[in-house]
Amino acid sequence: MVTDPIADFLTRIRNAQMAGHRIVEIPASNLKKRMTEILYEQGYILKYKFEEDSKQGLIKIALKYDPISKQPAIRALERISRPGLRQYAKPAEIKRVINGLGVAILSTSKGVLTDKQAKAENVGGEVLCHIY
Repeated sequence: MVTDPIADFLTRIRNAQMAGHRIVEIPASNLKKRMTEILYEQGYILKYKFEEDSKQGLIKIALKYDPISKQPAIRALERISRPGLRQYAKPAEIKRVINGLGVAILSTSKGVLTDKQAKAENVGGEVLCHIY
């Protein structure tokens, strides 16, 4: 049993990139599905597919690499809020990731949003992770 499914999600992506895999499979949940959609919208992954099975479902993510240098599009995935120490931020306290080049994913009352969307909607929430 995984005690922190979000950290597991990020670690699976990180490990697949370090090993040079093209596709990574992750057990699905609504939160992980929304995080995957955000990664796609921000251009960090090529494509994704949600598959249903007899259990909880599966997320298949096609990872994105630079065609020339073969470096992954995602440089770093950092878990910010964790089960032992939750991190919350008000709209004014949401920090930019690498001066706006990266993305923070937040769990808010209006759903899972990026830092820019949360500021535009003027909502705060739990800072799940930073991606750049």
